[in-house]
Amino acid sequence: MFLSFILMLSFISCDTVAQKKLNSTTEVTWEHSAHGIWRASVGRTQSISLLKAADISPNYEAIATLSNPEFPLDKEKISAEVINGETYLRFPLQKGEELFGLGLNFKTHNQRGRILKLHMDHYGNEDNGRSHAPVPFYVSTEGYGVLIDAAKYIQVYAGTGVRAEADEPPVLHDRNTDSGWEAQPYSDAVEILVPADGTDFYVFGGDSMLEVVQRYNLFNGGGTLPPKWGLGFTQRVPTLFSAKDIEKEVADFESHDFPLDFIGVEPGWHTMAYPCTFEWEKSRFPHPEGFVQGLLDKGIRANLWINPYVSPKGSLYPRIKPFTGSHTVWNGIVPDFTLKEAKTLFKSHFMENHIDIGVSGYKIDEVDGFDQWLWPDVATFPSGTTAEEMRQIYGTIMQKMTADWFKEKNQRTYGLVRAANVGTNSLPYVIYNDYYSHKDFITALINSSFIGVLWTPEVRASGSAEEWLRRMQSVCFSPMAMLNAWADGTKPWSFPEVEKEVREVARLRMQLLPYIYTAFAKYQQEGIPPFRAMQLVKGFSFKSEKVKGELDGTANPYADATIREVKYQYMMGDDILVAPMFTGEKTRQVILPTGKWYDFYTGAFAGEQEIITIAPGLDQIPLFVKDGGIIPMITARNRMPSANETLQLTVRHYGMAPGKFLLYDDDGTTFDYEKGKYSQAILKVDKLNNEFKGSIKIDNKEYFNYKSEINWEFMTQNK
Repeated sequence: MFLSFILMLSFISCDTVAQKKLNSTTEVTWEHSAHGIWRASVGRTQSISLLKAADISPNYEAIATLSNPEFPLDKEKISAEVINGETYLRFPLQKGEELFGLGLNFKTHNQRGRILKLHMDHYGNEDNGRSHAPVPFYVSTEGYGVLIDAAKYIQVYAGTGVRAEADEPPVLHDRNTDSGWEAQPYSDAVEILVPADGTDFYVFGGDSMLEVVQRYNLFNGGGTLPPKWGLGFTQRVPTLFSAKDIEKEVADFESHDFPLDFIGVEPGWHTMAYPCTFEWEKSRFPHPEGFVQGLLDKGIRANLWINPYVSPKGSLYPRIKPFTGSHTVWNGIVPDFTLKEAKTLFKSHFMENHIDIGVSGYKIDEVDGFDQWLWPDVATFPSGTTAEEMRQIYGTIMQKMTADWFKEKNQRTYGLVRAANVGTNSLPYVIYNDYYSHKDFITALINSSFIGVLWTPEVRASGSAEEWLRRMQSVCFSPMAMLNAWADGTKPWSFPEVEKEVREVARLRMQLLPYIYTAFAKYQQEGIPPFRAMQLVKGFSFKSEKVKGELDGTANPYADATIREVKYQYMMGDDILVAPMFTGEKTRQVILPTGKWYDFYTGAFAGEQEIITIAPGLDQIPLFVKDGGIIPMITARNRMPSANETLQLTVRHYGMAPGKFLLYDDDGTTFDYEKGKYSQAILKVDKLNNEFKGSIKIDNKEYFNYKSEINWEFMTQNK
């Protein structure tokens, strides 16, 4: 009995010590990583991390041009501990603070009050952390960001857990009598569990949410600058199309007078796919070099579909097998791309069979999930990288590896990918998936701007002409204008009754090349996302609203609140606000930030820092331009310009305020801009004697591919 009593006291004592350790606040030592960026470490340094996998050098020079903020959080309220081989992190939250980011979410926007397990996976119709881009970075309305540099399935409690010794405990309510009772009490912290015995983590400061995002992007090298042809229109053809079928497809685009800049060639180009050989199927593509060159002669690029799993039927198989994992995917071996040998073998094979004959890019598929398809977490790899780590970084490594191949040839590329993570903002890939909700596509596009990735709301099929047009309008105002017909062979003119309107919005995208290309240049140089959420706009003050839920014994037994958010409008560049319409809608509301805003198409005044209701009709996607906004455009065309073309500029000015726009240009295809071979032209509108007058001042004229004589259109003054 006495021994049992002593043992019981011992267990109680151990539990008490463990509980004290869990609830203690550990002092964290911070070091400057860059201007306005602080790094801390806890526990053991990991051999694999998200930043290490991306292998991107920060743009310190651009970071240094930003403001000089003080450390944005109360350091005493940040804790970091390793307990039983796992890392526990805690960061403070203020009342009213909103959090954005934490992966590519499709339905939710403000992530405060949510629990997420950031796990690379195909999106499964729920914002639970399983996503194509489970980026462990969040940005706050209080003007800071937090990054966890761990290639693990990270559990995030974004203001949900309430500690017994909380600094700001929630108010106690009686559910029986108090209408203020909530199933989710107030929480004053973000708590993060990393399943590893150590990690690095970073805090980013800034004078605004946008500057925090800029710092994050620049810390990862800045944004990607696509080739000009990548910003045109792309059609992905049915899986088993042959060279002749694709040549006919190109001819059909020409006969319908429709833009086309690159063709997506789907799995049938391989001698075997799922798994892949990465070698041309000769019955469908008897002369690959001639096929690719024939497209190039027409100004059209070829983009090849791949997944990385190597077929036993391919010549690459015996050479790369020693450098692959323990498990297969669709009977294909999985290269360990953390090994130099695997990368070298892939590079040799791909250069010889694709890039050296003129292929311009890749669509990297099936590197995200599902669990039953991808390697399991019990898989092993020859490098010692765990299956969990490999899953979190695989898409990143493939993007970096393939992008480097093209850069070695001084050739820009632009492609598609199913998996991205920290550091991929500087890589020339856009995320896509098989999920197909139009509204959720727009939410994802907005959320992508917080985490340093690009997302496209691609078009595949539609149930009506109205839906077809609405989807096409949205995709033409996204990072990649893509119709993906791999399964059902749809064409832009599949609904003849709206063919004209579809053509017009595709051509409008082509006309906006100078504006969009400049937006991407700012992404590359300054880290400003080219497509971004309204929360990243100066003067946008709308916050999420909690709407009290109605008690329902079956559907809502805790009367959980719903959150009203701004999820369906966004900025393209600095001056254009995009407000997509969805099937069945005749009207919609648009929230206008500070200042006056004008209709893009007419120049008419739309409103000023208010919520407006619009009824735009079917033929146009609603667009608004801020007061003094300058929009440089070119003539409608069906191909993006080549490097030696000189184009006529038409520059629109909106509103009644003077304006200025720094127009960027380069050859549009190479990396020579990194050597200073680019131009910047100041487009300026001044008001003289109650009349507007435009001017242009060009720096580095030899790299300016526009005529210096400009057609000025003063959209509002002429009304």
